[in-house]
Amino acid sequence: MPGSLYESSNLDRGGNNRKKKIEEFSRSSREKLVQSKNKMFSKFTSILQHAVEALAPSLPLQEDFVYHWKAITHYYIETSDDKAPVTDTNIPSHLEQMLDILTQEERERESGETGPCMEYLLHHKILETLYTLGKADCPPGMKQQVLTFYTKLLAHIRQPLLPHINVHRPVQKLIRLCGEVLTAPTENEEIQFLCIVCAKLKQDPYLVDFFLENKSKRPETKSRVGTEVVEENVFAPDTGQSLAEETVDRPEELQGAASSSSATSSSNNYNLVTSLLNLTKSPDGRIVVKACEGLMLLVSLPEPAAAKCLTENTELCELLTDRLVTFYKALPQSMDPVDIETVESVNWGLDVYNLKEDAAVFTGKRALISFLSWLDYCDQLIKEAQKSAAAVMAKAVRERFFVSVMEPQLMQTSEVGILTSTALLNRIIRQVTSEALLQEMIYFLLGEESEPETPASVTQNPLRHRLIEHCDHLSDEISIMTLRLFEQLIQKPNQHILHSLLLRSLEERNYLENKPQDEREPLENGQPHDAVDLEEDPLFGEDTSPESRLSGSDWLSSSPPQSPDHSKSDGKTEVHKIVNSFLCLVPDEAKSSYHVEGTGYDTYLRDAHRQFRDYCGVCQRWDWRGSPKPFEKCNLDSPFFEGHFLKVLFDRMGRILDQPYEVNLQVTAVLSKLSLFPHPHLHEYQLDPYINLAPGCRSLFSVIVRVVGDLMLRIQRIPDFTPKLLLVRKRLLGLEPEGINIDHMTLLEGVIVLEEFCKELAAIAFVKYHAAAASSP
Repeated sequence: MPGSLYESSNLDRGGNNRKKKIEEFSRSSREKLVQSKNKMFSKFTSILQHAVEALAPSLPLQEDFVYHWKAITHYYIETSDDKAPVTDTNIPSHLEQMLDILTQEERERESGETGPCMEYLLHHKILETLYTLGKADCPPGMKQQVLTFYTKLLAHIRQPLLPHINVHRPVQKLIRLCGEVLTAPTENEEIQFLCIVCAKLKQDPYLVDFFLENKSKRPETKSRVGTEVVEENVFAPDTGQSLAEETVDRPEELQGAASSSSATSSSNNYNLVTSLLNLTKSPDGRIVVKACEGLMLLVSLPEPAAAKCLTENTELCELLTDRLVTFYKALPQSMDPVDIETVESVNWGLDVYNLKEDAAVFTGKRALISFLSWLDYCDQLIKEAQKSAAAVMAKAVRERFFVSVMEPQLMQTSEVGILTSTALLNRIIRQVTSEALLQEMIYFLLGEESEPETPASVTQNPLRHRLIEHCDHLSDEISIMTLRLFEQLIQKPNQHILHSLLLRSLEERNYLENKPQDEREPLENGQPHDAVDLEEDPLFGEDTSPESRLSGSDWLSSSPPQSPDHSKSDGKTEVHKIVNSFLCLVPDEAKSSYHVEGTGYDTYLRDAHRQFRDYCGVCQRWDWRGSPKPFEKCNLDSPFFEGHFLKVLFDRMGRILDQPYEVNLQVTAVLSKLSLFPHPHLHEYQLDPYINLAPGCRSLFSVIVRVVGDLMLRIQRIPDFTPKLLLVRKRLLGLEPEGINIDHMTLLEGVIVLEEFCKELAAIAFVKYHAAAASSP
């Protein structure tokens, strides 16, 4: 019996449970049915409304506009369900109709004339009301609808709306709502709205004053969303602002553009920038790109107050530098310099992610592209920015990235670390194009000193000293990479680079012998009697090779006639003597180019012409005179120091017969590019073999002469020197397969580089002389 009672009790309990579940299901079904009916009714009402509008006589635009607006306000008066999403109501349809009416009204009126519908929107503060509804997001999704309405209104209406206080004030308030929450469902609408505001400011930059808010302004009074707010905005006949409203809500700039300048800008909020900066942190890459585009528009505005506020009262500089540092620190500690140099060009905003493919190419490629992409954005942003803002942003990158992060990497002792950081720096130098960022980067690398160098001052700037020393590092890889860095650097359009590395040491011309004119030896054939006549020296005897001297009369016909004075009054020596001096430097038995087709002097002439034209374009705005500084204005008594950079280059050039082929190529590449610059002192010092050097001084020509003297002694000790030399040249050109090892390979490769370098210098001297002759009156 107890068992049967127990079972009966369980049955009763189970029946009650089933009954409850049935009731809950019925209640849920009824609620769903009611919601479904409401949706269907809403859709039916909307369809019926459109049908009535289509069949009924069209109302005047203003009546139609007011009808749609009041239909929206009546929703808030009559509805009791404020949890239903806005898409289940007629509000989106009414807002769309209002936009269409405003657009149609503007099309039908003369340009710039405000119609009654627009007057109604402005006079009744419709945008203020919509902002309040959007802020409360009532009904759910209303913020999205309001953002879309604002965006389309600003985009489709051609007449200037932002100068109206009842437009720019609610726009400013809506801006503050954007970017408050990351990954918000309204992110896409927020960024579209912010970007259209930026575009409008780009069209009329003076409007930016309306968007600089004083920090001391009281917080905006919170309004309750509901019937009272709607009725106040819609039906109040007097919509003028009270004095209190003017004081609280109106931006200070509206009281006069003149009074909004530097006196108040330092205490202004730039909410438009703040919202965009917040959206750059979105995980959605498309949102980030659009936010970056908006910032690009804002930094380019010419208004000084906005530029100052941008850099002083926003976190723009911090965002740029912090993200640059983050991306840099994400790079592997060791990377192949070839990978760094050859990775494809990057443009910010066009970064395509394919982690699997990137990892397959080389480790760290994705991190490298991300870093270079953000560097490109920083560079382009600074390039587009207003001048004072650009200077501040560039200085921030220098201090917070170059000095704080890169300098310790470049100063480290680990060879692997030095090589990787130098290769990255080389890539950065290649990529930077903005004038302000380039200037700060150069000051970081070379210092700001402009006075002549002395042997004691070379360590004044530790980083500059270390980088130049790395050009002569024990590691050939580090030497080559650092030389490439300087090769890249001297091609940048900045005068301080060449001045810091070379010209400040040459500006007094104290590399020349300092003797009064009456103490100098009498001239014989234009030279002192004890001077070495290069053309009579055994090193420069008659050369029978067909390509070692200039062929034909192409250059001779345009060369100046020979004069009894070897040196001209302007410091220029007859070009044919200079050219032949370089071409005859290498003795016949050490020449091999005339045995191989296509390696003659003429090829260097074409290249030199093109490169010299490019270099002239780089430095056309630089303040250089066309002739050397007059002797009477030079301080010839001061001791000459060639400078740390030239000293290292000349030292390496002097060891060309004992260095690896790749090192020699890079050393001569840097020296030839320096020789291409059209500065008269540089030309005289680098390319005139006949200048009278002061005691203890050396020039590029004198360094090469010493190398050739050493070479002639070595040739005597190497059997079959010329055949071996020709074989090595053909192997380097790929004309002969690799075979047995050849003795003295380093020496033979050095001789080949030396011969080619002399031809290159001859071509540069020839092109520069004729360019100067053509430009002189």
